[in-house]
Amino acid sequence: MALVHSVLMAAIGGMRAVTPLAAVANAARDGLLPRDNGAPRWLSSRATSAATGALALAEMAGDKMKDAPDRIALPGLLARCATGAIAGVALAPARQRNTAALLGAAAAVGSSYVTFRMRKYALQRYGQTPTGVVEDGISAAGAALVVAGVGRTRRGR
Repeated sequence: MALVHSVLMAAIGGMRAVTPLAAVANAARDGLLPRDNGAPRWLSSRATSAATGALALAEMAGDKMKDAPDRIALPGLLARCATGAIAGVALAPARQRNTAALLGAAAAVGSSYVTFRMRKYALQRYGQTPTGVVEDGISAAGAALVVAGVGRTRRGR
């Protein structure tokens, strides 16, 4: 089940690159990750949690700007690939760290293209800000649901 959580969290990175990283950093800080996870130690620090939270909020604000770069531009894809891999590793058992990193990176990049197309379509109909706000909500709620699922799995429910 852990790899499912890894892929789902990384796929959220297709919408917002930093949201998965912020969600797993908060979960790591609060001790909600599985005990045998592959998360790097720095992910559980208060500083990492605060920094990734601030970056996620900044990304959400920047996304509403008219000159925001497309998520499928190379720098955005590289960021999504990296954060998807880290989020994937953090939610997977340590013994599946390499698989989780690959699946996380692939899910983030694949989801970037899918959500890019969906956003382009929605932009024509509803505009930049409304579609961005909806996408913010979906990514934040999705990340929260994945973390909650990990917590339930950890407690054996």
